Amino acid sequence: MSRIRPLPSELVNQIAAGEVIERPASVVKELIENSIDAGASRVEIDIEEGGARLVRIRDDGSGIEADDVALAITAHATSKITSFEDLERVGTLGFRGEALPSIASVSRFSLTSRTADAAHATRIEVDGGRPRAVRPAQHAPGTTIEVRDLFYNVPARRKFLRAERTEFNHIDDLVRSIALACSDVEFRLSSNGKPVRLYRPQRDAADAVRRVGDVLGDAFVEHSLRVEHAGAGLSLHGWVGLPTASRAQADQQYFHVNRRLVRDRVVAHAVRQAYADVLFHGRHPAFVLFLELDPALVDVNVHPAKSEVRFREARLVHDFLYRSLHEALAGARAGTQAPGLPDSASIAGSSAFSGYRPQAGLGLGVREPLADYAALLGPSPYASATALDSATGAVVDAAKRTGDIPPLGFALAQLHGVYVLAQNAHGLVLVDMHAAHERITYEKLKRAHEGEGIRAQMLLVPLAIAVSEREATTVEEHAEQFAGLGFEVVRSGPQGITVRRVPTLLGGADVTTLVRDVIGDLAAHGSSRRIEEAGNELLSTMACHGSVRANRRLTLPEMDALLREMETTERSGQCNHGRPTWVQLGMHELDKLFLRGR
Repeated sequence: MSRIRPLPSELVNQIAAGEVIERPASVVKELIENSIDAGASRVEIDIEEGGARLVRIRDDGSGIEADDVALAITAHATSKITSFEDLERVGTLGFRGEALPSIASVSRFSLTSRTADAAHATRIEVDGGRPRAVRPAQHAPGTTIEVRDLFYNVPARRKFLRAERTEFNHIDDLVRSIALACSDVEFRLSSNGKPVRLYRPQRDAADAVRRVGDVLGDAFVEHSLRVEHAGAGLSLHGWVGLPTASRAQADQQYFHVNRRLVRDRVVAHAVRQAYADVLFHGRHPAFVLFLELDPALVDVNVHPAKSEVRFREARLVHDFLYRSLHEALAGARAGTQAPGLPDSASIAGSSAFSGYRPQAGLGLGVREPLADYAALLGPSPYASATALDSATGAVVDAAKRTGDIPPLGFALAQLHGVYVLAQNAHGLVLVDMHAAHERITYEKLKRAHEGEGIRAQMLLVPLAIAVSEREATTVEEHAEQFAGLGFEVVRSGPQGITVRRVPTLLGGADVTTLVRDVIGDLAAHGSSRRIEEAGNELLSTMACHGSVRANRRLTLPEMDALLREMETTERSGQCNHGRPTWVQLGMHELDKLFLRGR
């Protein structure tokens, strides 16, 4: 039998590299984070052959003392923590002391660094984990690290590298995420000697939106809402995309905790719930969010690559994120304007000219029964309009309308029984009358249901459900939460529960599946909105069938009433399925269509 013996340091570092260094982008991440921790204001990233041949990171940070250069490539040597207490309150991006020795063990590595008060720089080279002698070198204050021939001595790992374009795209996306979190730092990215990205530093919070536009494009800024919220020791700021600007993939989702880009189930669940009422199934929201909290409240020592965190108060963080995003989206009423846009352009307005297209598979509901539209919305407070009344054909005078021009303006006419045309201070407003009325009706139904509270009914025959022992224990521990949701659920055995009472609104729902889903939420997050979401889905269907159908001819007062209701209804910028309810065409956009001024 083989004897136990210590592994060679080179092999130890290669094993560690397998956890920390997955691909060239992992190298770039670790080295840029070191540059940020060193206080760099400028970081240059040079890539060759997708990073397989060369990754070079040059910064103007504080540099490394000459006596510490050799120590920097030693495993678990770091200047960032010195005790367990420091580990519990990590305030830097790096802290493990594993990155440099791991990278050096699987590449041809060199590090050249100089502090501001040093007469010259110091350089060390490492070939596959074998360091050479430290020697003096020429270098401006700061650090340059070169990583050549990544995985040259680990052929099995090198085989897993993808095509050059794929590897570079991973690096490009990584630099984007770090540039979003560190808007005060300049980043330059080049590939095979050609400049690819230049993110200039932004000096204050007002300029931070420019960095977001540089990284994700102006369309993202135009179709997003600014979020600023603080409470319970947590602070959240950033941008959340409008539901009408959702995406087919989750490719524009950046969530940072204390400037660290992370993936977290608590965060993902909170965001998904916040969008549940406004996003079509299968679509993904876009967002750039920054959560700031006491480092002692988040454990960053969870994953070797530091891509995951664990919140010490997970439910507090979940509820804070949900409420903050839910309130921001609720405020997206039709007629409001997106921050940072010119006064002449509205949220939905720019979407008509910046690539937005309605989501595939979403049709207008045309089979709904007729609704008493005027009775639902009430009489218009405005007398008439300068237009042809679609019901009577009479010409009426808009000058008789009193008061300031409201955000969505005054109705002019109806187009093919589907769209309402209105004139506001900026130009022409187009409204999908069914989508708009559906959202208005839905929000009214929700408020009415919330005012009544959750009504429940006893089941004639109690429903027995077989569950795991852990799930049965969760039911026992969260009996009050189930009662608050309108359910009476009791444990009936080691691996069984019995449902005796259910919410009246969900009488025809799949109770077994719903209860299992609620149990899963309670076990993972301590709370659940499954019942509310299921109830809302039913209310949404009711709203759709109770809303004005296509081809219904409306009078101008009825159209005006619809516009006024849209301006005061939460989430009225989109219907219950996530489609836009209105579009603004500004005068400058109309001028372009007709080549005026050219």
